[in-house]
Amino acid sequence: MFLKMKRLFPILLLAVILASCSEYQKVLKNEDVKAKYELAEKFYDQGDYRRANRLLEQIAPKYIGRPQGERVMFFLADSYFQIKDYNMAGYQFERFLKSYPKSDKAAEAGFLGAKSYFELSPRYSLDQTDTDKALIKLQNFINTYPDSEFLAEANIMAQELTTKKERKEFEIAKQFNTIGEFDYTFLTPAITAFDNFITDNPGSMYREDALYYKFDSASTLAFNSFDYLKKERLNNAKSAYNALKKQFPESKYLKDADKTMERVEEELQNYSK
Repeated sequence: MFLKMKRLFPILLLAVILASCSEYQKVLKNEDVKAKYELAEKFYDQGDYRRANRLLEQIAPKYIGRPQGERVMFFLADSYFQIKDYNMAGYQFERFLKSYPKSDKAAEAGFLGAKSYFELSPRYSLDQTDTDKALIKLQNFINTYPDSEFLAEANIMAQELTTKKERKEFEIAKQFNTIGEFDYTFLTPAITAFDNFITDNPGSMYREDALYYKFDSASTLAFNSFDYLKKERLNNAKSAYNALKKQFPESKYLKDADKTMERVEEELQNYSK
């Protein structure tokens, strides 16, 4: 008996799937808005967001101004989010908030809308326009719904995006430093870039790295300068070293920095005689 049922199960499952597909195609093609609404809600509740989305797209304009309009618009936006169409999800959640700012779902819509833009943020090495947009959306959500259950996650996402932007800024400065090993004219913009980074990102996880590479750029520039510029640049390098040592007395770069600093001090001795 068990073997017989085991063989029948795939056939029954296939029959259910085919019936569901047949019902979906039938409702999709007819003009019965109520039937589409009911089937869309059924698919949504079952987690079949792709088919729910297709039906909701068709009926959403019909429900504008109607009692079910709020529910339909939220389901539509969330179905886009669930199928990972984050561009449309962000847009639809914004529409929902404009249409229903006092909705019980407003905080969730604000969070999911911001999260949609978060998902669109690319890796740090690419253009960060979408990251900037996501940070604005997340900050708006945090300011608007400070007591939301989604606040902790929103703060984590905002920090992740901030770190991503910081890394891009740091890597640009470091690239100047790397090129400066072969072309000393890149060392001055490297120092400026590290200075800007240190000023603009006081709590960054890359602060120690930026301080060290500023010193590395400054010392390399000093060692390879004309005599009339060397003393000033050696002192600038010394100041950069002192900043690193003061803020990170046990820096992971200290061994290399100390070795370079010995040479800086030796060369400065030539100007004290």
